Amino acid sequence: MLPLGLSKSKNNNFYALQTPKNYNMGVSMFEETSNAVAVQTCRNRMIFAVIGFFIAYLIIAIRVFFVCLPHGVKISLPEEELTEREIDIPSPIARADILDRNGALIATSLPTVNLYANPKKIQNAKDAALKLSKLFPEIDYDTIYAKLTKKRSSFSMIKHDLSPAQQAEVNALGIPALEFQNSEKRVYLHNNLFAHVLGHTDMDNIGQSGIEKFMHKRLTQSSKPLKLTLDMGIQDTIHEQLAEAVKKFDAKGAAAILMDVNTGDVLSLVSLPDFNPNIKIPLGEKSLFNFITQATYEPGSVFKTFNTALALESGKIKITDKFDATKPVVVQKRKISDDHPKNSWLTVDEILTYSSNIGSVKMAEKVGKDGQRKFLQNLGFFEKVQDFEIPEMGRPLFQSEKNWAPITVATVSYGHGISVTPLHIITAFSAIVNGGIYHNPTLIKSDTQKVSKRVISEYTSEQMRQMLRNVVLYGTGKKADIAGYEVGGKTGTANKADKGSYAKTRVTNSFISTFPTSDPKYALLVVIDEPQGIKETWGYRTAGWNAVPTSGKIISSVAPQLGLKANFDLEAQRAHIKAVQ
Repeated sequence: MLPLGLSKSKNNNFYALQTPKNYNMGVSMFEETSNAVAVQTCRNRMIFAVIGFFIAYLIIAIRVFFVCLPHGVKISLPEEELTEREIDIPSPIARADILDRNGALIATSLPTVNLYANPKKIQNAKDAALKLSKLFPEIDYDTIYAKLTKKRSSFSMIKHDLSPAQQAEVNALGIPALEFQNSEKRVYLHNNLFAHVLGHTDMDNIGQSGIEKFMHKRLTQSSKPLKLTLDMGIQDTIHEQLAEAVKKFDAKGAAAILMDVNTGDVLSLVSLPDFNPNIKIPLGEKSLFNFITQATYEPGSVFKTFNTALALESGKIKITDKFDATKPVVVQKRKISDDHPKNSWLTVDEILTYSSNIGSVKMAEKVGKDGQRKFLQNLGFFEKVQDFEIPEMGRPLFQSEKNWAPITVATVSYGHGISVTPLHIITAFSAIVNGGIYHNPTLIKSDTQKVSKRVISEYTSEQMRQMLRNVVLYGTGKKADIAGYEVGGKTGTANKADKGSYAKTRVTNSFISTFPTSDPKYALLVVIDEPQGIKETWGYRTAGWNAVPTSGKIISSVAPQLGLKANFDLEAQRAHIKAVQ
């Protein structure tokens, strides 16, 4: 018996479908078709769901992969394309960071908001002013009320640099007329440490002094960090030593600058007293004064370094020449004597070593006015230091050519009658010891060649280094003779001008030095303003008792930081020389 609906065909070879008499064919076919479509739809949806989950998990896995890598994924691009992309990426901070020579961050900007009001929208100015004065007690009620009631104004600044918490508290007041302005705040990470170099910005983030002012355009037009020549570690060491000296010698202030003599790079610049650029300082405050770049003062015997170089470079005087220093010299009725007279004939070397005013005057007179002026001008002493990146610069004070009298020739030879800044002194001194090349000083780290010129011969420079070393070995610079570092230099004690004459007790002391003298790499100038005599110095206040030992401490501390190895063979040579003498 065949199943329902099947029957044999006429040829009995296969079975054919037969429709039962009581079977509704139309309804059966419709139901089967509907079920098939439903199954297919369900199957398609499951496939799409699986694909969707797969894509989602793939995206999450890729994101986790990128986030977990410590430095992200580096993608190699052609240099041109990479440069273009770097330029096109906008920075959320408008002012670039400032770094030291090693890449340490010393100044940056943080996003913040400013609070301002639209007086036209204020409904109850008294109530709003009362609430704001309670929220910001540093701003009095009357000031806020005046700002909220400005006539014909839709913008009135209330407070700069709100913290997130303060912003939330203002929002909680529910005053529609109070609005926020996106801004940024300049932050100096080391407070006073770089004060006179960096300077500061105002509330609108516009540079007002120092690097911030001089490089304002560069800092606001490029997000690339600005790298300085300064070294944070060395700056900290020198700052600490100077602060200790000011306290020890009860001085009015002190300053120091360390320079690479072969490049003009300034590795440290400190001026005390200083200030914290994170805090608003009133204009005219003494701590804003940068002694290194602004103070024009008579340097005293430090200037004998340049007078001696002038004498040798002129060709009119040899290092073995002797000059009569047995008695004072009189120039235009003015008697000039030595502080520590030797009462003998002195060689050029001895004149510098024993700091003879008489010998210096006689050397200058032999060279003459024209030669002296030309030499000093070539060393940059008649104009501001060129291209230095701090706008606060002092201009030298000196007699005009017409008034450059014989007494001027005489006094300038030992550092009086001309006033220059410490920056002038160390820049010119670097040229004297580095082989004779004058480099413009700089605070900006750069790979480009700096402006330079020859001012003296290599031979004169070599002779000067030998004599400067002798000043430290046998003269007034003995307290800076740091074992192994072959220090050479010159002291200067200058009485301050006071009502047409010179004060007897108020002095500005200096010590300019280089190390090592056999192969000069660095120059250091230390200035101590109005030091007092103390028990340790037997009451003396001259440079040899304060500026010199302070320089010695600085050199012994920073030389290892600079990577200089002490050469103790030099000490054996020095002991041999002393034994022979």
